[in-house]
Amino acid sequence: MASNLTISPEEARDRLAIRQVIDRYAHCADRRLADEQMSLFTEETHFTVYMQGEGSQPSQVVRTREDLRPVFEFLLGYTHTTHINGQSIIDIGADGKTASGETYCIAHHVSEKDGQRQLYVANLRYQDTLKKGEDGKWLFSERKLYLDCITGCGYCFNARIVYIARVVFHEL
Repeated sequence: MASNLTISPEEARDRLAIRQVIDRYAHCADRRLADEQMSLFTEETHFTVYMQGEGSQPSQVVRTREDLRPVFEFLLGYTHTTHINGQSIIDIGADGKTASGETYCIAHHVSEKDGQRQLYVANLRYQDTLKKGEDGKWLFSERKLYLDCITGCGYCFNARIVYIARVVFHEL
């Protein structure tokens, strides 16, 4: 973006379209629209999850759009989710056909166990690379999901501890 904060109408349209992709992803997650959520990605995509936060080894790597289905259907295990996107940084490439950015998200996950509702709140960051297709539509070509922190029962746990607990209790 220009340092004088002026942008062309085309760049403004692209930025809005990219933010729509980011927000639609969250909407689809909360409404359990796996097919629509998958359609936001290129055929050959890279989706990587870092359950232990940035600097850790990936806990999940997906390389095709179709292989995203079980990742998105995992949310069916929750009674309800609400993903609230916060600030986004979006940088359009010089070619106008690629973009990168980072988005912060707070995700509420409600589940029930033994008749009791449980709430987990995850602080997430997404680092994205997007491509603009011949049809002018922006799609994720790469999305990295970082779990920075998760809270439950009023306490904030280190993401590493949560990851270990989920493995022990077979919740992954």
